[in-house]
Amino acid sequence: MAWDVERTKRLLLEAATAEFSEHGLAGARVDRIASNAGVNKERIYQYFGKKDELFAAVLSTQLRSTMDAVPMTGEGPAAAGDYAGRLFDHHVAGATIPRLVFWEGLEGAESAAADAARAEYHRAKVEGFQRLLPGLDRRQAAELLLTIVTLVNAWPVLGHLDELLVGTDDAPADRRAARRAAIVQTIELLARAAQPEPPAADPEIAAP
Repeated sequence: MAWDVERTKRLLLEAATAEFSEHGLAGARVDRIASNAGVNKERIYQYFGKKDELFAAVLSTQLRSTMDAVPMTGEGPAAAGDYAGRLFDHHVAGATIPRLVFWEGLEGAESAAADAARAEYHRAKVEGFQRLLPGLDRRQAAELLLTIVTLVNAWPVLGHLDELLVGTDDAPADRRAARRAAIVQTIELLARAAQPEPPAADPEIAAP
């Protein structure tokens, strides 16, 4: 019987996603990933290399999946706010990407910055956001996109700060909806402020 390589890779990535999300890069154990996947751990080294390379593969897979699940659609400040809201929904539903990104920032930021594939992913994302908000240059689009990512990723993993700052009087669903609305409103306002001013009308042309 032929060995199903793609199925084995998928099982390992699924088990590794759960392990890294829970324990981070340093705390994750390769033997536990292999056991949960039902695969010999030598397959990990064969298909993905070292543990940090497996972490990179997990995060890359999750990010590509999110681009498909939460596309940038429409045009203008309202579209930017809508994208932020849908990304918030996606990340709150699983919290996998926020947790992985925060772990990466704590334990592997330098390797991520040097990863050509990650750089290309983010370049494409910024370009997509520029199409969402015509008139913004790359730096402006990148700054606003970074604001979205920061706001959206933080809430699922900083619940204790939400409790300390805002309190717990609201039902969880109501609090989540209120936070979503605040993020959408913030991004719409920032997007409007970033849009270039329309050219002033020529008074000679405007005169009757």
